[in-house]
Amino acid sequence: MANRQSRCLRLVFATRNEGKVAELTALLKETCWAPERLPPSFGNYEETGETFADNARGKALFASAQLSSPVLADDSGLEIDALGGEPGVRSARYIDESLSQEERNKAVLDKLSDTPVELRTAHFFCHLALALDNDIVHETTGRCSGSIGLAPRGNQGFGYDSIFIVPNLGLTFAEIRLEDKSAQSHRGAAMRAMVEFLGRWPPN
Repeated sequence: MANRQSRCLRLVFATRNEGKVAELTALLKETCWAPERLPPSFGNYEETGETFADNARGKALFASAQLSSPVLADDSGLEIDALGGEPGVRSARYIDESLSQEERNKAVLDKLSDTPVELRTAHFFCHLALALDNDIVHETTGRCSGSIGLAPRGNQGFGYDSIFIVPNLGLTFAEIRLEDKSAQSHRGAAMRAMVEFLGRWPPN
């Protein structure tokens, strides 16, 4: 990558989720890629895929068809074993799209109210898709396993972070710093793999 440090390459994040933007940007800070947000006037992509990979590819291609720069799209979510894998690909819209995330977290905890601690296992998944010229160039995935707490804890992060406990820390993602979360999280794992690819792409 050192031979390209003199020029900065644009990379558009196909998301309006500020939490995701912050995490992805932090993981690019030691590279020669300059992250950019979607233009304010950019339309929304309707997530209809059955998997995280389907949605990430769809978002990447939707944005790439309208932009000349490389586009990086993320789809991620939480799967809870005791709920048969819910909320899954509907993590951001679980139960009812009109709910706030706080209400959504409460709904999850209510569903697990009779579930013992040892059966509250859960997994965060992230799929990243890189697109250019309306074509998928590279994809990476990340997974983080843990458990669902008995109540929300912490005020960092976003989404289900406040109820997801990282086993080796005993803390929720909402209780740890961004850099510590990135070292443990599904998105951090997927992004580190993507950064490794970006270090040798595009070919000279």
